[in-house]
Amino acid sequence: MKQILFAGVIGLFLTLVGTPLLIKLLARKGYGQYIRDDGPREHASKRGTPTMGGIAFIFATVAAYFLAKVITGYLDPEADAAPTFSGLLVLGLMVGMGLVGFLDDYIKIVKRRSLGLRAKAKMAGQLIVGIGFAVLSLQFADNRGNTPASTKLSFITDFGWTIGPVLFVVWALFMILAMSNGVNLTDGLDGLATGASVLVFGAYTFIGVWQFQESCANAQTLTNPGACYEVRDPLDLAVVASALMGACLGFLWWNTSPAKIFMGDTGSLALGGVLAGLAICSRTELLIAILGGLFVLITMSVVIQVGSFRLTGKRVFRMAPLQHHFELKGWSEVLVVVRFWIIQGICVIVGLGLFYAGWAADK
Repeated sequence: MKQILFAGVIGLFLTLVGTPLLIKLLARKGYGQYIRDDGPREHASKRGTPTMGGIAFIFATVAAYFLAKVITGYLDPEADAAPTFSGLLVLGLMVGMGLVGFLDDYIKIVKRRSLGLRAKAKMAGQLIVGIGFAVLSLQFADNRGNTPASTKLSFITDFGWTIGPVLFVVWALFMILAMSNGVNLTDGLDGLATGASVLVFGAYTFIGVWQFQESCANAQTLTNPGACYEVRDPLDLAVVASALMGACLGFLWWNTSPAKIFMGDTGSLALGGVLAGLAICSRTELLIAILGGLFVLITMSVVIQVGSFRLTGKRVFRMAPLQHHFELKGWSEVLVVVRFWIIQGICVIVGLGLFYAGWAADK
């Protein structure tokens, strides 16, 4: 449990201290954000704000994870709380997706255009990273036969439908692409995606701890073994989630309105990828649609807008994604962000309530 606390505190400290250093470096190199010409007019003042800020919390998360292991003396592979395959795979997914986003951001800056990687190249990068994660997550079984991921579909736990390894890879890719693009679409206002992510990572910290306490590996000491969880490394997933929560919270200090730095695709693709990875490895694949409800809502607003315009020639919203619709209705940026954070908080409460209710029902 100490690792969870240390990971969160170290992640918070590293981004609080490290992000302003990154801001100075990016500003000195002229790595500033380009703003869409068709976006809200108020956003024009943000042009030139340093971007690629996702570098800060990606580095801080990885460093916090391993430093927490070192400080608590559990870096030894033979130790019970040593780095696990589940934790390392989820971190690897974050870094891989962040690298794809970094290339996208870098091309935008160097070529001075609002579009970075070509769509096919960006998709190819995401597919390579996603397939690598999905395939590896079905390897490395522990002494109970549990691999980091499962070929069964899951909500608050596996519910029995085995889809096989090939369909699992397709399903995992869908989740990774959906969540990464969902966070990317949400990252349109200062602090919006960062603050929403903090709430979801907090939820996954709790879920990991709860699954560890009610693990089937401890069935002999549980009051109700029938309500246990078959998750390979729940406590280590909680360490990863805590490191992410702390790192994003520290980054939010600099990313909140008026933002001194943007996360860019470097950050948004990394956050979306790691959210999908946590859901897959904690056996809460469908629950992430509720825990990350704001990302789903904003993504659906784009789908509805595009679908309506193509079918009828009319727009449902003044502008998509949804946050810009409310800006054009006269809401201030801060008002939109805070109210959307409240929506995300409600989603997390509902998701955790369902998670607990599922355990209580089995009990």
